[in-house]
Amino acid sequence: MLSFFKVNDPFRLIGVGLFALILTLVYLLWNPFPLTNPQLIWMVLGERLSEGHFLYLDVIDDTGPLSAAFFAIVDFLFGRNKLAYELIGRTLILIQVIYWNTILIKYRVFDDNTYLPAIIMLALFHISFDLLSLSPTLLGSTFLILALGQLFSQTVLQKETSESTLLIGLYAGLATGFNPNYILFLPYMIFTGIAISGFSFRQLMLSLVGYFLPILLISVYYFWNDGLEAAFDIWPLIFQSDKYQFQSYTSWLILGAFPILLALVGYFLSAILRGSTINQQKQRQLIIIWIFFSAAEFFLIKRQASYQLVIFIPGLTYLITQFFLNMGRGMLAKLSFFILIIGLPGFAFWYWHGTVETHSDYFVKDSAPIEYPGSVMILGEDISPYLHSAMSGPFLNYKLSKLYLERKRDLPERAKLFQLLQMEKADVVLDQDGVFGKLLQDYPELSKEYDRPEPGVFLLK
Repeated sequence: MLSFFKVNDPFRLIGVGLFALILTLVYLLWNPFPLTNPQLIWMVLGERLSEGHFLYLDVIDDTGPLSAAFFAIVDFLFGRNKLAYELIGRTLILIQVIYWNTILIKYRVFDDNTYLPAIIMLALFHISFDLLSLSPTLLGSTFLILALGQLFSQTVLQKETSESTLLIGLYAGLATGFNPNYILFLPYMIFTGIAISGFSFRQLMLSLVGYFLPILLISVYYFWNDGLEAAFDIWPLIFQSDKYQFQSYTSWLILGAFPILLALVGYFLSAILRGSTINQQKQRQLIIIWIFFSAAEFFLIKRQASYQLVIFIPGLTYLITQFFLNMGRGMLAKLSFFILIIGLPGFAFWYWHGTVETHSDYFVKDSAPIEYPGSVMILGEDISPYLHSAMSGPFLNYKLSKLYLERKRDLPERAKLFQLLQMEKADVVLDQDGVFGKLLQDYPELSKEYDRPEPGVFLLK
């Protein structure tokens, strides 16, 4: 199998596609993983936006505006369909896999042109089941990898290229629009552009214009819809709210230990024991700095789940490919390849299947519909009632909403919050943490409109 993918033959991508198809059928036919908490939030968000509401203005959540728009399109086409999320996610993965392998060949990153990166990258995506499904991180990383490809082009071109430098910024800006945490790659773009790719002042300004263009267009859209003030109100809170710690770093380390080991050995072989051209040295530096910035991104993320690891995959693919290219075709290389391609997806499937019960806060329990009919607003971390009920009110992301509700307000801001609550009153409010009860004390007029038949439950009169 190792020799098959080492050959420089584009038809090897058919083997990559068949491997992806087999793994997809295993996952979808067995289907051992319930809907996750983030997936339900994205489905509800898409549903709300497709009904005509606006993110930040009518719905408080930390999802990027471009991702929210994409979820609205998915909801319009497929509704709350988990299969659609799985298939769209795998389509984006195949696009990334093919593009990244093409970039590595086009810019002579390795001494030999090979399709090993494609099969390695596909295997790494199967380190977790939720890496395979549609998510804001997957959407954003698709554009980040396009930006990285343009940075690679700067390591080999001998003349100033306005198109490439503009695209670097444009792709990075779009990635930030899909996932606000990717704003961290703005300093990456600036640093690597100047230090490694040798950007002139003109190129730097051009890439910055490209970066801020999508963000400016998003801001103009919100301005036209009278939502820019609300967006500026919510955006800073996204980076201040508490984390959802769905999974431990230990669980990631258990699954990632073998790929990390191969990557470290691959780096040692390529950087120390083997000679490299100037261009290859620059490309390796781009990847190493990419990995460091990817690690730093975890200081910003608010949902600690394995789908966030997608940002490491291009860098690990590069380093692991170095391992197999420099180790030759001996028994150690063949055994390592078999463990990575077959063993890693199989072990990850078994491992995560065993955590379905122990990580109950990550997976949504398909419980019976709530006793009270009508639209529901949930103020708490258990959002499972949204499985059977339509959402009402603005508070989708609980920890972000709690931070928004509990901050101090002057009189105009109190009036604005009252209007937000009055705009669309939920038939049922599930107040799991007592936040809504405190709100009613601050707004006596609103308290007259709700009864409290039992603790934590408020019904619209």
